[in-house]
Parts: sequence; C-alpha cells; structure tokens
Amino acid sequence: MRYRYKTNQWIPYPIDLVFAFFANPHNLPGLMKKWQSVRLEEATIVPPPPRPVAPDPTHRVHTIAAGKGSFITFSFRPFPYSPLRMPWESNISQFVWNESFTDLAVRSPFQQWEHTHSFEVETRANAAGLLVQGTLVKDDLEYVPPGGEGKMGRFLHEQVIHSIMKGVFAERQRKLAQILPVVLGRIVPLADSAPPDESPLP
Repeated sequence: MRYRYKTNQWIPYPIDLVFAFFANPHNLPGLMKKWQSVRLEEATIVPPPPRPVAPDPTHRVHTIAAGKGSFITFSFRPFPYSPLRMPWESNISQFVWNESFTDLAVRSPFQQWEHTHSFEVETRANAAGLLVQGTLVKDDLEYVPPGGEGKMGRFLHEQVIHSIMKGVFAERQRKLAQILPVVLGRIVPLADSAPPDESPLP
C-alpha cells in the first residue's frame, strides 16, 4: 500500500526568501542528519518561469532554483557508519513560485516517492510575542516503502521507516530554525539599518 506522511513548520521569515532557500537544491544537505552525510552529486537545472518581483526590495534575490524538469542526484549513508553510499535521484515534476514544488524519486530505496513542498503566508506571534508575517512550510509525502506493498513493505514501514521519517523531519525542522536566521540575516536587516537592494541567497 501507499503511505502518507505530512508535517509543517512555521518560520518567522517572508515567503519569498523561504521559498528561494528550499528551491535551491544546494541547501538540502545542510538540513539532513549528520550521520547521513548527504552530498549533492549532480544537478541538471531547468530554469523555472521568471521570478515574481517581491514588493519589498529586501526580498528581491537572485538564487539557483530547480524548476520543472530538473533532475537532481544526491548520495547518502543509509545508516550510521555505513561504508556504502546510496543514490537518490529526483525529478522536479511541478513548480509554482512561492507556492509549491514537487519532487518525484526516479532512483531511491523507495519503490515510489512523491514529495510536495508547499508554502503559505501566515501571521503568528514570534518568540518575543510580536505578530510577524511568516511562512508555513508544509511537507506532504506519498510513498511505497522498500519491500513493496506487501507484507515485507508493511513490516519495514512499521518497524523502521516511519520512525526514521519522523526523525529526519524533526532534525530538518530543528536545523532550519538555526540556519535561516544566519542565511537570511545577511539579506534582511535584523536590526535597524539601511536595507540592501538585491543580494544573493545561498
């Protein structure tokens, strides 16, 4: 059977910059568990449609973005201290600026994998209790585990894969909360100062 995993995280930063961060495949390895040792091996980037011009000049950035039709290959360790690395090749099947993009696994340990990343503007109170217009980052995955849709697949999902999935996304959310203030702080002034016009975002 196909399984589904959904999670979300609110980030106190504008959607233009949060989306740009996720759309750049070079940023993914930094969000993964350290023991996985994720590496970007190859990327055939198809440019997306023209980027919408953000109303706020400090949100206008020039970044790499993997549009529809892009192919991206990562490698990773399947378990801690593994001497072997496994490939994970994805195709970006859908891309809408500042709304969503979807990656389909072409080659991975999973028999099927479809991951839709969605982004919504949402206002919440930040850590200081002030209302901030931030971004709700949503992940919606549908997959068939290794072992297929039969008993073996169900066993692996229940005993191994589901807990790994929870751990991987919990780590990603923790690291995202650490990394974004550093990355975006180089673009959006975090204190009162003159804003830059256009800056690169890693």
